[in-house]
Amino acid sequence: MEQSILQLHPGLIWGFGLTVIIMLLLDLGVFNKKSHIVSSKEATIWTVVWISLAMIFSGVVYYVFNQDAGGHATAIEKFTQFQAAYWIEKALSVDNLFVFILVFSYFRVPRELHHKVLFWGILGALLFRAIFIFAGVGLINVTYLNPILDFFGVTALPWNINLVLTAFGLFLVFAGIKSWGSGDDDEDQDFSDTAGARLVKKFWKVSDNYDQGKFFTVQNGMKLATPLLVVVAVIEFTDVLFAVDSIPAIFAISKDPFILYTSNIFAILGLRSLYFLLSNFIHMFSKLPYGLSVILTFIGVKMIISPWYHIPSPISLGIVGGILILSVVVSILFPDKEAGEKLSA
Repeated sequence: MEQSILQLHPGLIWGFGLTVIIMLLLDLGVFNKKSHIVSSKEATIWTVVWISLAMIFSGVVYYVFNQDAGGHATAIEKFTQFQAAYWIEKALSVDNLFVFILVFSYFRVPRELHHKVLFWGILGALLFRAIFIFAGVGLINVTYLNPILDFFGVTALPWNINLVLTAFGLFLVFAGIKSWGSGDDDEDQDFSDTAGARLVKKFWKVSDNYDQGKFFTVQNGMKLATPLLVVVAVIEFTDVLFAVDSIPAIFAISKDPFILYTSNIFAILGLRSLYFLLSNFIHMFSKLPYGLSVILTFIGVKMIISPWYHIPSPISLGIVGGILILSVVVSILFPDKEAGEKLSA
């Protein structure tokens, strides 16, 4: 039976947790103590830092399994699982950032407050992703068809089909096909009427100004929420909706909750800096939604056929990486300037 990385080295979860906490404290308490407009240079530095941390951690994963469990072959499998899950989440999150740009534009959020909104949005993502991933792994482990058939006294099938993974696969194929060429659907959306905005308005009246980046303000003796709290709520609910695509997708890569969660969180933590790069170089990603639709479809097919044919993680990583690179190259060669102007307006 394959050992979990937590069984091999329980200290890894503490090291991962401390790394995340220290980096978040440095990010908010030292480098971004005062609200300011994040430059392309600063965004590039932080993007490199977060990607480097993720790559270093994947190296630690390889080292642990190479030393203690199964040798080089198992270590490569776990390493590529982390890498594939990380880049899939990173790619799908970029699609999420397109919507964030539209949200900020709709609410006319001052540029110096963008970082603060994204920071609080990511803290919420840390919690929700943990719930989704660990609950998903638990659900997958109890939904294999043969044990269910055996419970009812029915002869087992030659293939041990997982009902949840098959459902996830069908959903991802549908989502991938449906999302092809639908990148403009959100441009005319009324974000003030989304679930997050309605939740805030249900409990507080909302002021007309941001009051220097506060979440609450007092006007005429009455405590009011500022539009900034509404924007954070909209961002949180948007992330939950996007998790419906990204979380099932990474289950096609691995069933190890620690691998899935750490790769997912490292990808999310780098989104703030990536957002500022994306907003400045939007033309370099105009064709990415098409690549993402292909990736979702591929992952869905992989999940559906897994009882009959297993696509190894290194091959999955190569396919996902190739699609992402091709999407960016095509975006650069054939930039969609009109789309870029709409999103950056």
